[in-house]
Amino acid sequence: MNAHAIDEKGIVLNAQFIASPNFDARPSHEINLIVIHNISLPPGQYGGNGIIELFTNQLDPLAHPYYAGIHQQKVSAHFLIRRDGALLQFVSCLDRAWHAGVSHWQNRERCNDFSVGIELEGSDFEAFAEPQYHALQNLLAVLQQRYPIQAIVGHSDIAPGRKTDPGPFFDWQRIITA
Repeated sequence: MNAHAIDEKGIVLNAQFIASPNFDARPSHEINLIVIHNISLPPGQYGGNGIIELFTNQLDPLAHPYYAGIHQQKVSAHFLIRRDGALLQFVSCLDRAWHAGVSHWQNRERCNDFSVGIELEGSDFEAFAEPQYHALQNLLAVLQQRYPIQAIVGHSDIAPGRKTDPGPFFDWQRIITA
């Protein structure tokens, strides 16, 4: 992925856009935080359509036992980076995706209000793929050019005790030094 620009509608021009219904308007136009997550559906399995189906409210509860407990959740993220580095976008950066849940950062609640959520296809239990870091570095550069980003954090940083992602195998140095 070689992200070059975000258009005036908040869409990364070379991302595959798949519209999620799970978003709403931000209470303000402030976007200054990036939250990095990990996700795999079914857990620990990569490459299927489970994540897309979850973010578009099309997850079949009978397709996998794990799905029965999550198929009615209304969640999304702005972006998903697949293991091969493919970039998918589900929600415009200008809108509020539903990725952070109950969260706080620097004495502010509801991080969805002012953040962009990036999901990496992965888990807490293994390293992320090289193409994912490359795609993430490119995406972060574009987001930082377009918006006044003040911090890049993990879901675990904004929901401590509740969330653990992106997990112990995420190499923060790869994005800090990029």
